[in-house]
Amino acid sequence: MAQVQISIFLDKRRAKKSGKFPLKIRAFTAKPRVQKLYPTGLELTLKEFESSYLSEHPRGENRRLRMQILSHLNRAAEISEALEPFNFDQFGRKFLRESGDGLHITTHYDEVFENLSKRGQVGTADTYRLSFKSLEDFVIHRKNKRSLDSLTFAEISPDFLKDFEQYMTEDKGRSLTTVSIYLRVLRAIFNKAIEEGEIPKEIYPFGKRKYQLPSPRNVKKALSKEDLKKLLEAEPKTRDQEKARDFWFFSFACNGMNMKDIALMKRRNLSQDLSQLEFIREKTKNTSRGDMKSITLYLNGFAQEILSKYGSLDMGQDSYVFDIASPGASPEQQKREVKAFTRFVNQHMKKLAESLGVDARIST
Repeated sequence: MAQVQISIFLDKRRAKKSGKFPLKIRAFTAKPRVQKLYPTGLELTLKEFESSYLSEHPRGENRRLRMQILSHLNRAAEISEALEPFNFDQFGRKFLRESGDGLHITTHYDEVFENLSKRGQVGTADTYRLSFKSLEDFVIHRKNKRSLDSLTFAEISPDFLKDFEQYMTEDKGRSLTTVSIYLRVLRAIFNKAIEEGEIPKEIYPFGKRKYQLPSPRNVKKALSKEDLKKLLEAEPKTRDQEKARDFWFFSFACNGMNMKDIALMKRRNLSQDLSQLEFIREKTKNTSRGDMKSITLYLNGFAQEILSKYGSLDMGQDSYVFDIASPGASPEQQKREVKAFTRFVNQHMKKLAESLGVDARIST
C-alpha cells in the first residue's frame, strides 16, 4: 500500500502577473516515487506565505490567511486518509470538488461523461446522458426541483424509483426496457459513489426487498427459411437495395456480426486468402479488458464474394476494408457514419422485403 504525504506547496516556478505564486497541495508517495500538485485557488507572495503559514504567531490578516491555508491542508489530509488504498486520480477528483459535491448525483454523472468522452465511448456516453435527462425531467415535473443539481443520493429511495418508473411509462410513454436501461446507469452511478466512499452502502436503493429493475423479455421472431431464400435470391430493383441486401447477408454469413464491427473491419483482420476473419468486438473492448477474446470466423463463398465486391483489399493492413467509416474520424463522427449506414441497410431491406411480400419486420 502506497504511503502518502500531504503538504502545502508554494509553487514559485512561475509568478502570476500580480507577482504572487499559486498555493497548491502536494501529494507524494515514496514507493512508487510519485508527486502530484493540486491547486487550492489561493495565490500568495513569498512574504505573505512566510508571515502566515510559516509564522508561529501570525496576527490579523496573516492569522486569517493561515486558517484558510490549514483548512485546505486538513481537507486534503482527510480525503487521503479515507482512501484505502490511496489513489491519485480519486484523490484529485475529491479534492478539486466543492465540499459536499460528492453527495450529489450530478457530480458523478459529469465525471463519467468526461471519462467516456475521453475514451471515445460515444454510445455509452449517450446512454448516460439520456439517463441524466430523464431523471432531470422527472425531478422537475414530479419533485418540484429546479434542476437535478440539488438531488442527493440520500433522496433516491425505492419509492422514488417506483415513482420514476410510473412517470416514464404512464406519462412519457416509454417502455419498461427503456426505463431499465436508464436505471441501470443510475445503479452504476450509485456503485461508483459507494466504491469511492462518498455515500454509505445502507442507502443503496436497488436489490431484493428494495427496488428491482424491470426485466421485460424481448421476443425476437426469426425469419423462416422460405423468407430468407426469397430475400437472398431476389432481383433487387435498385443498386441501393442490392448493396443493402449484400451487407445484410454478409452480417448473417458472419454469425450476426454487427454493422459497427463490419464498418471498422481492417485488412489485418482477414487472412490473405479471405478464408478467415479474426476480430475483437468493439462492444467489448472497453468492458472486458481483462478477458478480451478475439472471435474467429471461417468465411464461406458468399462472404468472400462480398469482400471482393465492396472491399478495398489491396490497401495497407490498418486500412478499413469497407468504405463506411472515414479513416481518422472522431468517435462522434464514426458513430454517425455507422448509424447512417445501418439505417441505409434497414431502409432498403425493408423495401426489398415489401416488394417480395415478406411481411416480417426486417432489420439488422
